[in-house]
Amino acid sequence: MQQVLNKKILFLGLSAIGLFFATLVSAQVCPVCVVAIGAGLGLSRWLGIDDVVSSIWIGAFLFAITSWTLSYMKKKNWSFTDDGIVITLLYLVLTFVPLYYAGIVGHPLNKIFGIDKIIFGSIVGAIVLFLGNLLHSYLKKKNNGKSFFNYQRVVVPVLALILTSIIFYYGIR
Repeated sequence: MQQVLNKKILFLGLSAIGLFFATLVSAQVCPVCVVAIGAGLGLSRWLGIDDVVSSIWIGAFLFAITSWTLSYMKKKNWSFTDDGIVITLLYLVLTFVPLYYAGIVGHPLNKIFGIDKIIFGSIVGAIVLFLGNLLHSYLKKKNNGKSFFNYQRVVVPVLALILTSIIFYYGIR
């Protein structure tokens, strides 16, 4: 019974992430952000930080790599029906299915607010990266199309992820 419930939660979580990515992936993510996100994820796992915090970086990384892939496809004039949904679901499946079979996602004791910590954190991370990119765009627009400072495009989204990670790190202790 519990395993069926876990599978339903996993499916709903992945579906929610997929729908979010598919509709909002138009935000551009810079390559340096992807590297910074990957480094943050690696560092948090190496330090043994809680799965919610680590998975914030997983969600951000998935959002970034999906956005990057779709931008690349658009630049090359490669497209197909529902390409955003297909690419998003592909990355989600390639990420979460192995985690599920490894027993990392779907563990009954690894939950927050009744949702798997990794799925919850991934959703939060994707949303925060998207909002960080929107904030950068807003700031740039307010400054006549110019950044207020060097590397603003990197600093604003990554700082948003760091602050969110700190909030969750201390909030779940």
